[in-house]
Amino acid sequence: MPARPRVVMLAGPGLSTVLMHNGLRATCDIVAVVIEEKPSSVAMLKHRAKKLGWLTTMGQIAFIAYSRWLGKISRQRIGRLMRRYGLDSEPIPSDVITRVASANRREVIRLLTELAPDAVVVNGTRILSSKLLGSVAAPFINTHMGMTPAYRGVHGGYWALAMDDRTRCGVTVHLVDEGVDTGGVLYQSPIDTDSTDNFSTYPIHQIAKAIPLMCEAASDAAEGRLSPCPATGESRQWYHPTLYFYLKQRLLKGIK
Repeated sequence: MPARPRVVMLAGPGLSTVLMHNGLRATCDIVAVVIEEKPSSVAMLKHRAKKLGWLTTMGQIAFIAYSRWLGKISRQRIGRLMRRYGLDSEPIPSDVITRVASANRREVIRLLTELAPDAVVVNGTRILSSKLLGSVAAPFINTHMGMTPAYRGVHGGYWALAMDDRTRCGVTVHLVDEGVDTGGVLYQSPIDTDSTDNFSTYPIHQIAKAIPLMCEAASDAAEGRLSPCPATGESRQWYHPTLYFYLKQRLLKGIK
């Protein structure tokens, strides 16, 4: 019987990190969970405005506020989905958590070097530096909530639906490089949604599909059989929709 993969998680705070951790425990030994602080909202806004313009950025801020309300009124649907998929939201044990300002800090490199994991599972961090990615022999493996390379960036499942591209509404498990979701693809899967789903529930479908794929990828890494496929074809990075765009798609296409 193959040994259980030894895994370190590098993650941001949030439900998806908890669900991924608890899903991996069935097949992996998680020796540490490094959780980084959320980046400065002000710095992110300035960067986004410089890239996309203030008008678009303000529309995205309005949508983020709306999406938080949408998440609150969708709690029952989210709970039903979590029970359907058998997702475990019990808190991560505090004794395995290391909190850092950024996953790219030197102390993270030291920890990875000391632990020498078979795989580093990435979930919701900022872009990782080349120094960090090259610090250990273990592959860095990320869950992306969309199908790459066509739906890189954020909210890939939503964007596929909004672009009338339902067959590519799904999830990707891929190797991490210095780009934005540009690493070699390990596994992909579409998700099934219905009229009761919305922007807040798509990620539950996606994480439920991603957990077994990540378990398989960690096992592949431990046994030296990773087979990434180059991310080829149409490639685009997506951001938050503006509130105007979201409401238009909801009214005209029923994409919630």
